[in-house]
Amino acid sequence: MAAPTPPPSFSTFSALYTHMLTLTPPLLPPPKPTSSPLTATISSLSLHPTLEAALHILNNDLPAAHFLVRHMQAAPAYEGMFLHGILHRIEGDYDNARAWYHNVCESAVFGQVWKDGEEQAKGFIGRVERFVQEKNGDREELEGESVREIKAVVEFCREKFGEGEVRDARGAWVQPSEDHRRMGEEMVTGGKGFRKF
Repeated sequence: MAAPTPPPSFSTFSALYTHMLTLTPPLLPPPKPTSSPLTATISSLSLHPTLEAALHILNNDLPAAHFLVRHMQAAPAYEGMFLHGILHRIEGDYDNARAWYHNVCESAVFGQVWKDGEEQAKGFIGRVERFVQEKNGDREELEGESVREIKAVVEFCREKFGEGEVRDARGAWVQPSEDHRRMGEEMVTGGKGFRKF
């Protein structure tokens, strides 16, 4: 029996991102990351948290992505908030995804990704939801649109934040207001509202 082939080594964002785009596109809730070894590789690059979260999403590692976007769930971290919505779309939490999309629909990143606005984006969420619930739609077309959306967010973040190493990510984290923190806590532990963080 031959020894297993070690995972490829990626030392730059560009090399890893190029590889990630060859993996199965994130569309439906994954049972596990596409490649568990890539989780550590993604984290080791010390990228801006939005780029790191996007790579985790492309690897279908939603828990790792969720950890990061939860630190960016208020203005002015619109890019992280948008990724939070994409993550919930992939998880199949469509109402939550729509709420995040609504929260960022006036932002520059959202406008670059969805040129025709919030209704176009929510239409895409609806098509994914119908595909999952009714088996109605073209999976390949939906996967292509999912990748297009993520790539557009990545390109926006790449331009805004660069792809170099970020030694201290605290500058990307936002502190929610006391009202937002309390609301989130009630939604998670108190059963108030449909949003799950």
